[in-house]
Amino acid sequence: MRKFCEENERTKRAHLVYLRDAKGQDEKSLDKVAAALLKFEESTNFKPFKKFHIDQAGKFKVYLDKARNPKTGKPLSHATTDAILRMVKAFFHWLAGQPGYKSRISYSDTEYFNNNAKDARVAHAQRDIPFPSMQQAAHAFQAMPEGSELERRDKALFAFLMLTGARDGAVASLRLKHINLFDGSVFQDARQVKTKNAKTFTTTFFQVGAAYLNCFENWVRFLRDEKLFGPEDALFPKPLRELRDGQFVFEKLSRETYSSAAKFISIIRNAFAVVQLPEYTPHSFRKTLGHLMNERCKTLEEQKAWSMNLGHENLATTVSAYMPISPQRQAELINRMT
Repeated sequence: MRKFCEENERTKRAHLVYLRDAKGQDEKSLDKVAAALLKFEESTNFKPFKKFHIDQAGKFKVYLDKARNPKTGKPLSHATTDAILRMVKAFFHWLAGQPGYKSRISYSDTEYFNNNAKDARVAHAQRDIPFPSMQQAAHAFQAMPEGSELERRDKALFAFLMLTGARDGAVASLRLKHINLFDGSVFQDARQVKTKNAKTFTTTFFQVGAAYLNCFENWVRFLRDEKLFGPEDALFPKPLRELRDGQFVFEKLSRETYSSAAKFISIIRNAFAVVQLPEYTPHSFRKTLGHLMNERCKTLEEQKAWSMNLGHENLATTVSAYMPISPQRQAELINRMT
């Protein structure tokens, strides 16, 4: 059984309620905060928070330096360590203003959780994230089979990601009612779709090729006309579990959405691996489309529309996050200018 301090548990619960109800953080963010606080407690052998001393912050940093990723067995990345320190610091900053703690923890004490300047720079440094070219995406897409219902679903998923650049979490929660084939668009309604920051917006299908559009349209018609799916049924449903000859088989479609995007990430990674390409993720398609914006858009108005189609309120977000320029390309462009 895991060790715990009853008083700490009540305090952590109050903090998580504060983050959820006052700061509007979602459950995924709350889980990360809870995990970070647990790591801090482990480093102090679960001492009550009321016995906090600045020495504990220093020892916590040493603890994180020695910690290992439970999945890979490798040391925690600079980014992960930096994020954990920031979450624990924010907790103690909140705690310093709570009854029973004001006389024990000062706001200046929380500064001891700051990462050192060198590691902080490493943690926040921008890095090139690989993404498929249009040619690589087309090659992987064409190689995907479509003999069974599940294979057709997987290929339609690939097509949809290319047509919309939608985030995988949002795609997992989409239902047929969100698709408008007449206008060629998807309505990402934050009341039902897991969009980033609960943002509601409409994405018009990008003009990336007839093969993608035909595949996706055929999939939607298959669900509606042949499978008799209704508006509330999943766009990319989970498989139906059936018992056959004493064994469970998964060959047909259910009408339920996936609870997370983990399966979709696996599908896309495998699609590229089969054709011996790097195992790109669904999110990398957003960079593919961001890069394409530079080729297709001739005016600022067109760039703004493209950015809005990706769900960005500011064009700068698209340019910064999804239009990477390597140092070599940077030098090439500068030298070309006269």
